[in-house]
Amino acid sequence: EAARIERLVRRRIDDRIPVAYLLNEAWLDDLPFYVDRRVIIPRSHVAELLRDRLRPWRRRPVRHALDLCTGSGCLAVLVARAFGSAQVDATDISPGALAVAQRNVALHRLRARVRLLRSDLFSALSDRRYDLIVSNPPYVTDRSTDELPAEYRHEPAMALAGGDDGLDAVRGIVKDAPRFLN
Repeated sequence: EAARIERLVRRRIDDRIPVAYLLNEAWLDDLPFYVDRRVIIPRSHVAELLRDRLRPWRRRPVRHALDLCTGSGCLAVLVARAFGSAQVDATDISPGALAVAQRNVALHRLRARVRLLRSDLFSALSDRRYDLIVSNPPYVTDRSTDELPAEYRHEPAMALAGGDDGLDAVRGIVKDAPRFLN
């Protein structure tokens, strides 16, 4: 056990690999999630909002929810847990990310309520409507990408790169969301 820990510490120090990737585990809102280099390490303030079921802002029941850019599926899982009767669609453009999300949906026993779809934002959703849309889209500016600490270079670039101003995906979400929101 000591030798294993020493190897992990050495890789962390020498290769700057984030601990979550070394252990294949990250935690968000007191829940464990499987992670590997196909997804970014979960870190989202949306988790804090979901803990309180979006109170005091939420006025209507959440029956159908959408998690765009789901990555590891952590927000989809948290939405499903926060709104116990909601059906949740979770989309990502990356097949690798969807495979990780599938593992986390199964880990938290939510296969019956969380559906994973390969989609570039809303492109595969056609005429679906949702009471809630959450997302942790790529948000790092092109210029900042080059300045990120070495640890972030182990994460998939497509999950971080948000264009010149970091808002490419955000603009797409805001532009198209009204067509999909109840």
